[in-house]
Amino acid sequence: MKDNKGVYIALTIIALWFLSLAFLLTSYEVNFYSPLTYLFVIVQAHLYTGIFITAHDAMHSVVSPNRLVNEWIGRVCATIFAFNFYDNLNRKHHLHHRFVGTERDPDYHGGNFWVWYFNFAKQYINVWQIIFMAITYNVLKVFFPTANVILFWMLPSIIATFQLFYFGTYLPHKGEHEPDNVHKSRSQAKNHLWAFLTCYFFGYHYEHHNSPRTPWWLLYKEKEKMVERTR
Repeated sequence: MKDNKGVYIALTIIALWFLSLAFLLTSYEVNFYSPLTYLFVIVQAHLYTGIFITAHDAMHSVVSPNRLVNEWIGRVCATIFAFNFYDNLNRKHHLHHRFVGTERDPDYHGGNFWVWYFNFAKQYINVWQIIFMAITYNVLKVFFPTANVILFWMLPSIIATFQLFYFGTYLPHKGEHEPDNVHKSRSQAKNHLWAFLTCYFFGYHYEHHNSPRTPWWLLYKEKEKMVERTR
């Protein structure tokens, strides 16, 4: 990265998440019969996913060419996303890249979806996160309606966790891989809109492992290169 485009994109995602949450907590009256309520939950979950993907890009040092700015944005995003600890995420994510699909890969498990998800969650969730989330929830509901806090702050982060796991870990790495697949990863078919909506292009997962220094917003180009090579 030679410019600050990644910083502007990261700050845009953070700002959209914050402004959306502020509006939904302070100005939106929950109506369970309105499609808007569920649309807002989905939008907020998508922004949460973007927050985590930004933290992930920071782990690969591709948000900013300035090391301190890159790390600061990564820490902020990790904290926003359910009080994750950036250093723990960073260490384990690089183990995932180094030992992908092996017993030393903290993201990999050979079980079914739920067993794998449970073991995946154990790698990253700790008691301090639960305590911080509980404190924040109880503080927020003093100032905002409880339904709004649950629907637009708590639930979207849970949905985003499943979204990130399913499209960014489970689908790409489950099952057997060809012996010459050095990244032990598969990639979804080329569909840039679907790839963005599901997981910010991380369904193009082989491409990410093949070019980990490519930021999420350029992964579609790596997919296009890969498609061209296989024609």
